[in-house]
Amino acid sequence: MSMIAGEPRRFGVAPSGARLTFETELHEPGPTPRRRLLVLDGEPAFQLSMWCGTCQFLFRRLEGADGTLSLDSVRERLAVGVSDLDEGILTAFGLLLPEGDYLPLLLRVVPRLVTPGQEGDYFSDEQVATWGPDQFWGLPEHPRTPYYRTFETVVNDEAHLYEFVVPMVPPLWNDQERVVEYVESMGRGTEPTAVAVSTLDRCEPAVSPHATDRYEHWGLTHFLLDGHHKLEAAAAARRPVRILSLLAMGESLSDCDDQRRLPALRERPHLTRGARPTR
Repeated sequence: MSMIAGEPRRFGVAPSGARLTFETELHEPGPTPRRRLLVLDGEPAFQLSMWCGTCQFLFRRLEGADGTLSLDSVRERLAVGVSDLDEGILTAFGLLLPEGDYLPLLLRVVPRLVTPGQEGDYFSDEQVATWGPDQFWGLPEHPRTPYYRTFETVVNDEAHLYEFVVPMVPPLWNDQERVVEYVESMGRGTEPTAVAVSTLDRCEPAVSPHATDRYEHWGLTHFLLDGHHKLEAAAAARRPVRILSLLAMGESLSDCDDQRRLPALRERPHLTRGARPTR
């Protein structure tokens, strides 16, 4: 299993009752958008890619990303792992989200933990090759959090898909005893399940004088609601873990046709930018 996708469905509650929302912060005065945000309990938790679609792909942790959204009612089922689009779990976590259209996904990944500015950092490598460094700071974009890379592949000659798993709190906050417990469980063949809300953003520079590799970046980002210890354990043990996710279709910088392509794209070989399939 690479990815199982269900049919788009309505999930969520009125924004006033949702713990996690998507919001656009405006310039004052006037209606000009300033920041696209993922908001946790009323506080900005992540800044996301800008609506224009020509700025850099982005997830940047903010001060409001200071807690997780685990649910005791489904904890044991997630620890054992699920093999399908579990209706009960999706419904339970859907109540934390704003009402909208979501695409249910179930993925199997082997995550790799990345520290910004170090080896494997997308923002210092692939993104700089396309957009160059920030024109004011003269530095790469910085997500202000460690994150996990899981998969990438070619979309077409002019586009590449990158997949990320982003923790709501950094791995430094995790209980290491629980991480060790999951490592041991995975060693016995268990594949526990994490839960996320996801976005698919398509970004391509309009003008990039510093680009050495210009193309469209498809960023599939899974923001963890539950499963922070599981992801760290899977990365440490290099073992697979599953992610049950709700892709926020209306909050992504992509259309329904793009989003429906994801299962087929994830069936392709894992390919870094510029690589070609081996025969």
